[in-house]
Amino acid sequence: MAAQRTQTLVLIGHGMVGHRLLEALAERGALVDPEVPGGPGWRVTVLAEEDVPAYDRVRLSSVFTGTAPDQLGLSTPEFLAGHGIDLRLGDPAEHLDTAARTVTTTSGAVVPYDALVLATGSYPFVPPIPGADAPGCFTYRTLYDVDALTSYAERARTGVVVGGGLLGLEAAGALRTLGLATHVVEFAPRLMPLQVDDGGAAALRATIELMGVGVHTGVGAAEVETDPEGRASLLRLSDGRRLPADVVVFSAGVRPRDRLAREAGLAVGDRGGVAVDERCRTTDPYVYAIGECAQTSDGRVYGLVAPGYRMAEAVADQLAGSGATVFTGADTSTRLKLLGADVASFGDPFADGRDGGPRTTEIVFSDGREGVYKKLLLGPEGQLLGGILVGDAAAYGSLVPHAGRRLPGPPETFLLPAGAAGAEPPGAGALPDDAVVCSCHNVTKGAVAGAIAEHGLTDIGGVKRCTKAGTGCGGCVNTLQAVLDAAGVRRRKGLCEHFPELSRPELYELVRTEHIRSYTELTELYGSGGAGCAVCKPVVANVLGTLAPELGLGHVLDGEQAALQDSNDLFLANLQKDGTYSVVPRVPGGEITAEQLIAIGEVARDHGLYSKITGGQRIDLFGARKEELPAVWRRLIAAGFESGQAYGKSLRTVKSCVGSRFCRFGQGDSVQLAIDLELRYRGLRAPHKIKGGVSGCLRECAEARGKDIGVIATAGGWNLYVCGNGGTDPRHADLLAADLSAAELFALIDRFLMYYVRTGERLERTSAWLERIGGGTGHLREVLIEDSLGICAELEAQMDRHVAAYRDEWRAVLDDPAALARFEPHVAGVEFLEPGRGRAAVLADGTEAALFRDGDGEVYAVGNRDPFSGADVIANGIMGSRDGVPVVASPLHKQEFDLRTGVCLDDPAVRLPVLPVPGPSLPARP
Repeated sequence: MAAQRTQTLVLIGHGMVGHRLLEALAERGALVDPEVPGGPGWRVTVLAEEDVPAYDRVRLSSVFTGTAPDQLGLSTPEFLAGHGIDLRLGDPAEHLDTAARTVTTTSGAVVPYDALVLATGSYPFVPPIPGADAPGCFTYRTLYDVDALTSYAERARTGVVVGGGLLGLEAAGALRTLGLATHVVEFAPRLMPLQVDDGGAAALRATIELMGVGVHTGVGAAEVETDPEGRASLLRLSDGRRLPADVVVFSAGVRPRDRLAREAGLAVGDRGGVAVDERCRTTDPYVYAIGECAQTSDGRVYGLVAPGYRMAEAVADQLAGSGATVFTGADTSTRLKLLGADVASFGDPFADGRDGGPRTTEIVFSDGREGVYKKLLLGPEGQLLGGILVGDAAAYGSLVPHAGRRLPGPPETFLLPAGAAGAEPPGAGALPDDAVVCSCHNVTKGAVAGAIAEHGLTDIGGVKRCTKAGTGCGGCVNTLQAVLDAAGVRRRKGLCEHFPELSRPELYELVRTEHIRSYTELTELYGSGGAGCAVCKPVVANVLGTLAPELGLGHVLDGEQAALQDSNDLFLANLQKDGTYSVVPRVPGGEITAEQLIAIGEVARDHGLYSKITGGQRIDLFGARKEELPAVWRRLIAAGFESGQAYGKSLRTVKSCVGSRFCRFGQGDSVQLAIDLELRYRGLRAPHKIKGGVSGCLRECAEARGKDIGVIATAGGWNLYVCGNGGTDPRHADLLAADLSAAELFALIDRFLMYYVRTGERLERTSAWLERIGGGTGHLREVLIEDSLGICAELEAQMDRHVAAYRDEWRAVLDDPAALARFEPHVAGVEFLEPGRGRAAVLADGTEAALFRDGDGEVYAVGNRDPFSGADVIANGIMGSRDGVPVVASPLHKQEFDLRTGVCLDDPAVRLPVLPVPGPSLPARP
């Protein structure tokens, strides 16, 4: 059905699957060239219901945690214009006339077509119960839903999600993020009944309940009860119980949006869905259906994006003329994180040999203490039928390609915890070439290996660009790395192209032992050329900051060091998504006076800052402009505060409970110890951020075992735990030593931190560092307690020098006019530019530019607005080079832009405007 002349394709729906169809057609060269009127190809008109272009619904919940909606976008104006695509937002199809081959939209427009694709998706099912339409009741499918729910939740305290499946648990996570006391109601006897079995559901439930979410299974919603104003207030369950519910989110499944097809007389499935054949063609040969609105030839309606992408590929092949791709079914493997718990399932994990099916064998690993459950299901010939992973899904990428095949090694090697004896599964070499390694885009191991060989790929980024593998859910990234390894691609141990053979610990040792005092000196001695980048410059800045007492260096912003700093360290504050900054004064141990609280409140009020108490027991002030920061600091310093260094890879906080000062269970003064620890280690720059906690007894109210440094009081002194962390991959800290005196405790922490600083890799938390260096806490005890390397005294002395040299970084800037000048909103002229560092400027026509001067004096001017976030921040990015090209890295998400052309090297469809370089004097700020 390839278009030999210009033909019209109408696409109804611009979701993820609909947009993938457009991309697939573009990849096949099947779309018209707008520069060649009347030329061959499809001219596409897209009729979209929403008023925004296609976006990533899989990541919809990330909007609740700060992701800007435009960061989810899948389309760009350049893509649409470059392929002559007419995207009509907010004007959905209302009527389909297959005889006349026309579509009528809600605005009354009549659009003719030569071929039509239905990609209308699905709609959420709302149970027909009284009160389901009351204010406070929501569904959760679109950006509009997110916006409406967020706004309403500002005046709510409790929320209930009806439905405990994938979307229901995501919605529960959203309500929890919004600060609501949250419950989940699931009619089935367990959570996620379509993905996990009883064992997996029990582990998942335990994890979710530990996070404070109420779970109610085996019961349904009967009625939404309202308050006198008609708003939702209670949810009555089918067993008579009532749950407080200022907000009710219905996430009880979806239904295919097949109305247009039904009314046009096209065949639909008994349970909904436009019936299509293996080429995704409906009963009308000119109409196709893809995604959640389609019932495919195997009789199923697929609710995942990966099968929808494969349907889009099949239709693209039909429209491009080859017709080679068909869709007869798809893998429904999925992996995601729900309320902090890793959950994955693949294959058919419920096959049990009943009803005449093949005999099956279950291999199960369960650890109730850690909330981990893993099950593999094997067929009679040992073939892997399916599996369930809850709490630890690290093996997902290794297992999925083997579905339907015999595992290349003992099943337990895929299930045992990392580091356990026998827990070394076979590598990618054991996979056959036809094994699918990326189910989102149906990419095989052979395709990846072929791309590596053909294009000389050396990293995951290259594999993603050439094959699309890894660009969907991301669950296959580890497998892709294994294919690279199996192809003989040597992993670059170095930081980047500028230091290709040197790791961070090696750079640290060179700087320390050879007394190297600048980035320039280091690159001249050990670099490979170029202007550096957003990877190596901050690392070297961090190392120089740590070793400043040894090297005789001053402030982190002195001289050349300023050009090395990431935006946070350059302005000593945390960059936020809108280009403003947050300010966090230090509150050691969480102890604060009434006068200091008042002072913070007055600063927030006078500067219009949003204030929030952090999890580290201090107060964060959001929304400060760069030029406001010095004034904010002056007032905070006058009230007795100093920099909390929330911006640096350094010690953040040492959290404490009230300990023996007030608590009847307290065995130690945890507050004072936390203060002493925080004041000793403040300002210490490390491979990654460091967090501490001190609990006054074994009840552990300060959550010390979730910290890099955790201290718990006992009857015999203090227990020291190390290498714990929270976040996306939480880990309990390990006991390093018990019943220490205060002097012993500080000496051991001195050694631990300095050993980590010396040997940690870039952005490596202590938990990952401990696993990498091998030997676990046994190795640490040998080095730090038994002094097996003979360096304990040296580590303590180095820490003493750090403590003696500490100076508040905010106060140092206020005392330095040259440093203060960087906080001006715009530079007065190009002559004031520092080599390697950008500044914002206002051009004669009022345009805000980002100006950069390289080491040779060449000046570049590009637009200051980051095209991915919309914030005016490009001037604050790190200038460097990539493959010899002068670039700037966005300070928000590190995309690199060619300063000569403005093209984004990570996404060539996006670019910055290139502006004329101004003369020596610039207009004053408006």
